[in-house]
Parts: sequence; structure tokens; C-alpha cells
Amino acid sequence: MTATSEPRLKITYATLRNDNEQLHASYDAGLAVARAELGGTHGVYINGEWRPATEHFEKRSPIDGALVGKFAKGTRQDVRDAVAAARAAAPGWAHTPWPERVAIMRRMADLISERQMELGALMAIEVGKNRLEALGDVEETADLIRYYCDQMQATDGFDRPMGNLGDPSVHTRSVLKPHGVWGVISPFNFPMALSGGPSGGALVAGNAVVLKPSSDAPLCGVKLAEIAHLAGLPRGVFNLVTGAGSVVGAEIQENAGIDGLLFTGSYEVGFNSIFRTFSKQYPKPVVVEMGGKNPAIVSARADLEEAAEGIMRSAFGYAGQKCSACSRVYVQAPAYEAFLEALVAKTKAITVGDPTDRKIWLGPLVNGPAAAKYDAAVAEAKRDGRILFGGQRLAGHGTDLFVAPTIVADLRADHRIWREELFVPLVAVAPFTELDEAIARANDSIYGLTAGFYSEDREEIEAFEESIEAGVIYINRRAGATTGAWPGIQPFGGWKGSGTTGKASGGLYYVQQFMREQSQTIVD
Repeated sequence: MTATSEPRLKITYATLRNDNEQLHASYDAGLAVARAELGGTHGVYINGEWRPATEHFEKRSPIDGALVGKFAKGTRQDVRDAVAAARAAAPGWAHTPWPERVAIMRRMADLISERQMELGALMAIEVGKNRLEALGDVEETADLIRYYCDQMQATDGFDRPMGNLGDPSVHTRSVLKPHGVWGVISPFNFPMALSGGPSGGALVAGNAVVLKPSSDAPLCGVKLAEIAHLAGLPRGVFNLVTGAGSVVGAEIQENAGIDGLLFTGSYEVGFNSIFRTFSKQYPKPVVVEMGGKNPAIVSARADLEEAAEGIMRSAFGYAGQKCSACSRVYVQAPAYEAFLEALVAKTKAITVGDPTDRKIWLGPLVNGPAAAKYDAAVAEAKRDGRILFGGQRLAGHGTDLFVAPTIVADLRADHRIWREELFVPLVAVAPFTELDEAIARANDSIYGLTAGFYSEDREEIEAFEESIEAGVIYINRRAGATTGAWPGIQPFGGWKGSGTTGKASGGLYYVQQFMREQSQTIVD
């Protein structure tokens, strides 16, 4: 951006507006650029160079089946080469003064922001996000990197003087230093923020990175590597290998040259596979960010229109394909029927179709397995409960991955739809009598990621704040009952089965996870 450029729009999940004409004109221009980039063949990015692949897989858009591109089927040897490059580059990057590292990473963030419209359009095409959600994802990536740079600056590179027991000849310090090489395995649903965010945290801290993006979102990973190169990251500091989890992901997990591993994905893979088995030689840091079965509680003292709006947005935004999506709602009995009426009305008004169109709010599911999971949940809901709205695939679109947002009632309390993360646009609703009962049901889960509450009663709000078991909570939030965190505003991390460290991305304690403490004592 030049000094005479118009100020760039600041787009977050909480401030997105569909009536901003400047935004949509800029997006349409970015969409034209994005469409011209589709269909290319991409290799792996190792040691600062793009290496062609011998085998590729095709990625097609869930919107219309168009070819997004052909991407490298990375091999175990590709990962080994990437790890070797990272290990060779890591010492030099670690010894680069932190202000110089921060300057490079700030350039990376600025490049992401400058290309926000093009990247947002590519993301919409690749994974089916609507234009506003995609633009928010891109800008969140840049702001995550900026926030981690801010943390390094605020702490003088995490270098602090310590005490000396009154002896002036003793000089002691606590210094956080990088581990070396981090593997980052990222998901499809936030293909920039959950790739660039953790990679950015590791890089700012002085580590080298090997990134494996989701095979449902490989182009976003390719673009991140291109931007890292343009920002001036030294050769080998950032590496990208696309391909299957059973090959690329497995090698990252098993390679002895990986000093730390961050995985974002399902509880089944994150806890049962990665967390339990990553450290083999000696204990190594492993950050596993997993799913959620996120509840919202609506008191009889709530603004029901506000509650219905916030829950609709969180349950059905990006087709429920968010770890923070609201999938359980408990409504106090006197307000139950009125709330259901409001929620159904708002859900009926959702526009479904090509998410690159400004008029469309809900696009397709990301792939066939997700649609099959939706079908299975709907069949069970019809058999065991009552569908208030939705419950079918929607014909007349480019692919068969478009489904109706679905509201379900009258399921028994132990039904799997109440307990399992489905990652589809389906929300279950039930009444409750006393607030303690609703909070107990909300907490009765292996997960503890996000939670929402609606009430105008201060005592009820305090009771919820004191008792709910979740890493991120929202109260009376129209923009999203359980979704919409932003770096430096709402740190995002889970309790219980939703995360392993208790430290939240975009928060005060995140960068330190990529570092280890050294106590230094010098005696004159």
C-alpha cells in the first residue's frame, strides 16, 4: 500500500457488514484475480525453493466442482528434506535479533492484508466460505502475526532480569529461547488463520517451521508460503509440504528432527494419536487444539431476538464447520416456544448458494464425507426427535454438497447428537427449568471450547461466569453466541478435551508455548 492509498478496510468477524459497497467492489476485483489463478500445478516449498512433484492430487471447489489446482502428493522424503532444511536454518534464525525477526514477520502480515481480497476470494472458492467470513479469516491471520510480534516487543524478546539475594556481584536473567523446528498440521476450516497463526507464533519466537495444510485447503497453504518468501524469511525457515495425513502428517509426527508439534483438528486424532504418541526420545512440546460441542444457554430473562440472532449465526456460520460452532442450546421453559419461533424464522431467512455472491450467507459443506455425516445425523434426528426446520440436501446448486441449516428438538438427553462434534449445520434445542440444571448439562461434555449465555439478570450472568467450563465465553452477543474471537480481543483456546495447554491463540501466553526457559547466572 502506498502512502497515497485509501485506508484499508479493517474486517473482523464482529464488524463485518454486507452493505459496505467499497468492500464488495474490492472483493469483486480480488475475485477476478483469484479466478485467473485457478487450475495451476503446485509443488512443495523446501529451503526457499519450489520443488516440482512427481505425483499430484486434484482439489476441486465444493461450490461447483471447478478445478482449484493440482497439488503435490508430498512424500516422506519431502518431509525429511524439509526438516533437514529447517534444522539447518533454525540456529541462524534463532540468533537473529528479535527486532529483526519481528520486522520480517510484520512484513508478512502486511502482505497478507494487502492481498486480503484476492486471498479471501481464493478461500471462498477452495473451501466454500462466504465472502465476509473468508475476508475475516485472512485478516485474522495477519492480526495474529501482528499480535505475536507485539508480544515479543512488549517483553523485550521474553528476556527478564531476576533477583540476586542482595549480592551485587550476581546477575541473573530468565530468557525464553526457541526449541528449534516446529511441525504445524492445520485444518481446512480456517485455512489461513490456523496455518499462518501458529506458524507465525513459532516463527516470531525464533523457530523454523514445516507446515502441512489440509488437503481440502492446499492453495491457501501455497499462498502462505509465497507470502513468507516475499516477506524475506531466510531459506529453510518456512517450509510447506502438501499431501496425505497418513504420509506427510505421519512423517512430521514421527520425525526425530521435529522439536515441537502443533496440530489443529479432531479429538480422535489430536488426543488419541498425536498427543499420546508424539514424544518418543524425550518429552517434547505438543500443542493440540481440538474440537468443541459448544453450548448456549438462554434464560427467560434474555432478549430472545438477540439470542436467536447470535445462536443462528454461531450454529450455521460456515455451515457449522467451526470448532466453535454452537451445536447445543438450552432454553428456560417459559421462553422456550417463543425462542424456537424466533430461531426458526431467522434460519428460514438464510440465503444458500454460491458463497462468492454477496447475497449468499451459507455455502456448501467442504466435501462428500461431511455431507454423509450430515445425512446420518439428520436420519437419526428424524427417527429419535423432531426436526423444526431443514433436514435435507438442497438441489439446484453446482454440487450436491449444499444442505439446509437444521434445527432439532425432543432428543433424549443422552443422544449422540448432544455429545458428538458433527461439524455440520445442525443444532439441538431443549428446555430447562433452573439455571443450575442448564449449566450442568452444558458442562457434561469432554469438550470445553466456547459457550454462550443470554440473560439481562446480573446474578445469572455471574453464576454462568463462575460455573461454565469453557475457554472462551460470550454473554449477550448478537454477533455470535459462541463464535467470533479476534487476536488481542478474545484469546481463543479450549479446556478439557478441546485443548492440551490451557493457553489461547491470540492471547498473552501463546508465543511462550514455542519457547523454553533458560536461567542465566553470571558472577563478577
